[in-house]
Amino acid sequence: MAFLSDTLARVKPSPTIAVTTKAAELKAQGRDIIGLGAGEPDFDTPENIRAAAKLAIDEGKTRYTPVDGIPELKKAICAKFERENGLKYEPNQITVGTGGKQILYNALMATCNPGDEVIIPAPYWVSYPDMVLLAGGTPVAVDCGIENDFKLTPAQLEAAITPKTKWFIFNSPSNPTGAGYTRAELKALCDVLMRHPHVWIMSDDMYEHLVFDDFEFVTPAQVEPGLYDRTLTCNGVSKSYAMTGWRIGYAGGPAHLIKAMGMIQSQSTSNPSSVSQYAALEALTGPQDFLAPNRKLFQRRRDLVVSMLNQAKGVKCPKPEGAFYVYPDISGCIGKTSAGGVKITDDKAFASALLEETGVAVVFGAAFGLSPNFRVSYATADSVLEEACKRIQTFCAGLK
Repeated sequence: MAFLSDTLARVKPSPTIAVTTKAAELKAQGRDIIGLGAGEPDFDTPENIRAAAKLAIDEGKTRYTPVDGIPELKKAICAKFERENGLKYEPNQITVGTGGKQILYNALMATCNPGDEVIIPAPYWVSYPDMVLLAGGTPVAVDCGIENDFKLTPAQLEAAITPKTKWFIFNSPSNPTGAGYTRAELKALCDVLMRHPHVWIMSDDMYEHLVFDDFEFVTPAQVEPGLYDRTLTCNGVSKSYAMTGWRIGYAGGPAHLIKAMGMIQSQSTSNPSSVSQYAALEALTGPQDFLAPNRKLFQRRRDLVVSMLNQAKGVKCPKPEGAFYVYPDISGCIGKTSAGGVKITDDKAFASALLEETGVAVVFGAAFGLSPNFRVSYATADSVLEEACKRIQTFCAGLK
């Protein structure tokens, strides 16, 4: 339609939202649907955080705030970065946005020019390439296959860097794979980046507190202080604190970049919700004792799902280090025909037939830039996960 912007032709709707919407529609029609598409914890925001939000409302803290965050929250974020990551930032190096997504978007909008390249390891979170395209940049996806546990190697990073590279987007633990980089693996990538001073690093640390077994979370500027002046360390309260709907993300980085991001935000959304900011303040400064039990719960769910999916015919499911996703490979299912007569030509066909024939909604791998796979979010009850995995096993056993 001529009335609409040409920009829309460069991007596509979020496949994860599309799957969740389709599952909700089928459920409304009376179908027995299990949705494993949404990436959000299934438990409530902790009571102390909810209480802080209610108090903020009662105290009239419902007016405009500074564009990129109240001073108290910025101070708390500085303390969090120093306490948990060994990174020292001043308040003018901190920005607060309407969710982690806006933080990434603001940074790309503030820095990308036509022709600028952004390196994105694949599989990637669905929004990375589209945000780069919206900002006028060129996403450069680098396939990171199951043979390397879905992780980028230093040689791959070196080969992807060109004189046009502006950013390298790094996400550990990863959405969609849950893969986490060890300190040694990250240091090897940082060594490559130290040789290319024109490349900036955007580290998406949203799943920092959701790591399992004895895995140690680290972030690039922490591992290699030499990258501090060209790293944007991004995080938020959505996943760890079960605050997805509150929409608060934040980042620390060089003051001139933070100022530019604030300028973008001032002409788009202006300040994040005032009430959500006070809730986030309590999240970062209040009790943290629920984080460990939540980790233990997710680890148990991970082990359940990995075990059951690896028992499905034609499926290979690696055990991730963190987040709440698995990303099984379905090479053994491609080319077969489902019990309902659907030819499984690719992972999109697999996910579509799985939903129609068993009522289990997953997101197909092509949405994340690497096939043939699908993503399962195990942020739901054990009993639901067990039933879903049984249905997937039955579906795969019926492929001929």
